[in-house]
Amino acid sequence: MLYSKMLIPTLKEDPAEAEVISHRLMLRAGMILKLAAGVYTYLPLGLRVIKKVSQIIREEMDRAGAQEILMPAVQPAELWVESGRWDFYGKELLRMKDRHEREFCIGPTHEEVVTDLVRREVKSYRQLPMNLYQIQTKFRDEIRPRFGLMRGREFIMKDAYSFHKDTAQAEAEYWNMYETYKRIFTRCGLNFRAVEADTGNIGGSFSHEFMVLAETGEDFIASCDSCEYAANVEKSQCEAPVKTSGPEMKPVEKVSTPGKKTVEEVSSFMGVSPADLVKTLIYKVGSETVAVLVRGDHELNEIKLQRATGAAEAALADKETVERATMAPSGFAGPVGLKGIKVYADHSVSGMVNFITGGNEADTHLRNVNLGRDFSVDVFADLRKVMAGDPCPKCGAGRIEIFKGIEVGHIFMLGTKYSKAMGCTFLDDDGAEKPMIMGCYGIGVGRTGAAAIEQNHDEHGIKWPAPLAPFDVLVLPLNVNDAGVMEAAGKIYAGLMDAGQDVLMDDREERAGSKFKDADLVGIPVRVVIGEKNLKEGKVEIKLRMTGEVIKVAVEEAVMKVKEVSR
Repeated sequence: MLYSKMLIPTLKEDPAEAEVISHRLMLRAGMILKLAAGVYTYLPLGLRVIKKVSQIIREEMDRAGAQEILMPAVQPAELWVESGRWDFYGKELLRMKDRHEREFCIGPTHEEVVTDLVRREVKSYRQLPMNLYQIQTKFRDEIRPRFGLMRGREFIMKDAYSFHKDTAQAEAEYWNMYETYKRIFTRCGLNFRAVEADTGNIGGSFSHEFMVLAETGEDFIASCDSCEYAANVEKSQCEAPVKTSGPEMKPVEKVSTPGKKTVEEVSSFMGVSPADLVKTLIYKVGSETVAVLVRGDHELNEIKLQRATGAAEAALADKETVERATMAPSGFAGPVGLKGIKVYADHSVSGMVNFITGGNEADTHLRNVNLGRDFSVDVFADLRKVMAGDPCPKCGAGRIEIFKGIEVGHIFMLGTKYSKAMGCTFLDDDGAEKPMIMGCYGIGVGRTGAAAIEQNHDEHGIKWPAPLAPFDVLVLPLNVNDAGVMEAAGKIYAGLMDAGQDVLMDDREERAGSKFKDADLVGIPVRVVIGEKNLKEGKVEIKLRMTGEVIKVAVEEAVMKVKEVSR
C-alpha cells in the first residue's frame, strides 16, 4: 500500500478534546475521527487495527468450538420487558419508536435476542452445549462519554453466549472461555491479568474481567505477590481480623472538636492514627436508611454494601437524611445512641477497642467507644475496599499489591437469569422440561486496540505490538526524487509483499524529518529506511519501533532480516 494513496490525516498538535493517551494518539495518527460525542468513524489505519483484533478473536473462538452469527442491532422492547431489563437498564438504553409506535432499542448487549433465538431453535439436550458469538456494533448512551474508544457510546464488541443442560456443562464452557480469552490477549501482545469481578447489570453467579495493566487504567486490581490470586478491588475479599485480647475498656469521653469533620482533621486534632477512628456513614440502600461503620483508614466498598444489604443500589444519604438520622450536622455521625436505623459494620471494626467516633452532636466526638458496651451492630460483613499490604484471601501467605488496569474482556456465569425469565427450556433425557443454564463472554474490540496504545507508547507516538499493528513494515525512502533510492525501495517493498508481509511505503514528497515524525506517531513495528548515504555502502537501515534498535543490512538482505525481526 502506498502512503500517498491512503487517508492518513495526521495532526501535529494534541487535540483539545483528548484526555487519555490512546484517544490523543489515535486522533493524531489519523486512525479515528469524531462524529458526535462518543461516536467515531474508523479511518483506514484504525480499521486495520480493529480487523487484526477481530481476526485473532475469530480464530480463537472458532478453535474453542463457538459458532459465529450476526444478530440485529435494533431490538424489540418486548424482549427486554420479558427479561425484566426494559425498566431496570435505565437511560443508557437508547430507545425509539418505529412508524407504528412500536418500541425498540439499539442493543447495548444481546442476551435477550440470543435467548429468543435459542428458545425457538433448540429443544433437546442432544443439541447442547451451544456457544454462539458475534462481532458487532453496540450502543450505550453513556452520561459522559470520554477517552475516545475507551468509553464511547457506540463501540464494537465481541459477545458470546453459551447454553447448557446442567451446571457442570456450563462451568466447563466457562473455563474453556477463560482459557480462550487468555490465548486471545496473549496473541494480541498485551500484558494482562484475569481477575475475579462483580457481575454488575449483566447478572449471574460469578465472573472474571481481563485487565490490561496500564498506569492510565481506570480500574484497580488487587493481586497477590505470592500466588495467582487477582481480583477487581470492588470484588476482592478482605479477611476478618483474628480476635485477640486487647486493652481494658476505658470510660467514654466527650471531646470538643470544633469544625473537625474529616478523618484527617479529627485524627490530627486528637493526636491519634486514622486507624483509631471508626467512620459512621449514613447510606440509602434501596428505600432504607442505614448506618455503615468502617475503620478510619479504610474505604467503604459500595458494591459489597449492596451485596450485604441485598439492595439494587447504594448511595450516600443527603444532608437532610443524615441530620434526621443522627440528630447532628453532617460530619459528626456516630453509632452511640442511634435509634430506628439498622447498623452494618465492616469486620475490621469487631476487633477494635477504645476507638473514636462522631458524637451525634455538633463539633463533638467521643473517645474510648467500645462495641457491645456502648452500641450494637446488626450485621457484620466484608464491606471495605482491599488495600496494598492486606493478606491474600486465597493463600494467606502473600500480601496484596494494587495495580491499575483497563478492562478489555469480561466473562459471566449467568445461570438461569434469562432462560427462566424468557422460557428458554429444553427436554432432558427423561423428557422433563428444564431451563437452560447460560454463560456470557464479551470483549471490547476497539477498547483492546486502545488499551494496547495505553500500554505501548512513548513521547513520540504509538509502539504497536506486532499482532495489532495496521501494517507489519513501513518502507521509508528518504528522497523519492532519487532514482537509486526509489529503485531499492521498490525492490524491498515488492520482496516484502511477496514474503507475505503487510507493507506500507511512504512515497510522499515530504522532508525526512516529517516522515520520521509520522512514522513514530503511527507506530508501525518495523521501519526500513532507504537513503542515499547508506546506499553508497550498499546498505539500508532497519529500525524497530518497540525498542528503538537500529540495524544496518545490505539491500539484498533487507527482506530476510525484516522477516527475522518480525517473528
